[in-house]
Amino acid sequence: MPYQRAALPSAEPQRLRTLQELEVLDTVAEPRFDEIVRAAAFAFDTPTAVISLVDQDRQWFKARTGLSACETGREESFCSHSILQREPFVVLNASTDPRFRQNPLVVGAPFVRFYAGAAIIVRGQAVGAMCVQDTEPRFRFTDAHAAVLTFFAGVAADRLAERALALAA
Repeated sequence: MPYQRAALPSAEPQRLRTLQELEVLDTVAEPRFDEIVRAAAFAFDTPTAVISLVDQDRQWFKARTGLSACETGREESFCSHSILQREPFVVLNASTDPRFRQNPLVVGAPFVRFYAGAAIIVRGQAVGAMCVQDTEPRFRFTDAHAAVLTFFAGVAADRLAERALALAA
């Protein structure tokens, strides 16, 4: 079975409009976002953490650690699944999960095994995800882990909203 692509959110036009209104896509790195991904990677003991913004055909990384790519296609994106729900989306071992075991990000670089992502919600729309990932599988993801990841996603959302307000001023 090929890998599972995420469905489109029911409010996809509004979600994309909100993302565009933030005027953040394809902007330079900013310390206020970089520090979030560094803290998340440390908190979850993962080599990779990303603030991913899910655009129409791609996911673009506003901040990242442990990953050289600045974007990937939306089709293979794990974060496209994260934006579909309000609780964290977790894959403990992508290489054995039938939804993802044939995904290009699993069978090739960056060889994702563990993924956890929480939706970044701005103005009621899930514009992206705060995610952590590892090349090694995990065996559990607790409610405490979910709360911490959701907290980091909230911080990212607040900073995106603040950034947009500062641009509008």
